[in-house]
Amino acid sequence: MKKRPIIAIITCLLAGCPSDKNTHYSTLTSEHSKEKINKIIEHEVKPNTHLNSGDLIDRVSAPFLGTPYLANTLVGGPDQQEILVINLDAVDCFTYLDYVVALTKSHDESSFEHALINVRYKNSDVTYYNRKHFFTDWYASSPQNAVDITSTLSSDAITVEKVLNQKEDGSEYIKGLGAIPRTITYIPGQAIHQQLLDNLRNGDLIGIYSPISGLDVSHTGIVIKKNRQVFYRNASSLAKNNQVVDTPFLEYMNSKPGIVVLRVMN
Repeated sequence: MKKRPIIAIITCLLAGCPSDKNTHYSTLTSEHSKEKINKIIEHEVKPNTHLNSGDLIDRVSAPFLGTPYLANTLVGGPDQQEILVINLDAVDCFTYLDYVVALTKSHDESSFEHALINVRYKNSDVTYYNRKHFFTDWYASSPQNAVDITSTLSSDAITVEKVLNQKEDGSEYIKGLGAIPRTITYIPGQAIHQQLLDNLRNGDLIGIYSPISGLDVSHTGIVIKKNRQVFYRNASSLAKNNQVVDTPFLEYMNSKPGIVVLRVMN
């Protein structure tokens, strides 16, 4: 049985870190993750710099197919110092998008780390409370990862006012983060049909809208268009998958409450 690489913690010194606000942070990674980063950059990013952001997301996300699903890989909390985790050996639906989008903006290992910080943290500050905990933080927080295009895709789009992080009983999902008022637009499940698929672009990011108080989406993934078909590429926690998979888009969206659509710009 092949031994998996041992995860190592490397403490960054001021001179060795990207120029982000919190320059005194630790990094949790592995040699295998570093190898995968460099391989994807060399084989998928550098030869395809002419592609638009969506098509590049398609190319970069493909090598993750079959990668095991694993929740709670990030390290940090209200009473625990945040660590910059770089673990491409196992992903959940959010870290998968983190790594893919950061890779599209990278030309080497160092630039990947810098890009990941910008993607994962508000104000590029590696702290727990500045982590982009919600999918809609990707367009509502700086640095902005993507734009919300949901309202432009369907006349059936619905706009609601939510208070993120606040449960129905008033308690918090993330203790100490506070309540976050946010306007969210989603396309309801019954309006997800072929015409909508025609309006989606390869590489668009899809969040499954959550009607639960305090949450914006319950899952995330990527639109993939190939061979005249549309798929939902996602890190699936379903027992039958438990890995990154491509699922026919309409099949996956059947009975879902709706979707929020973001687009990464060039």
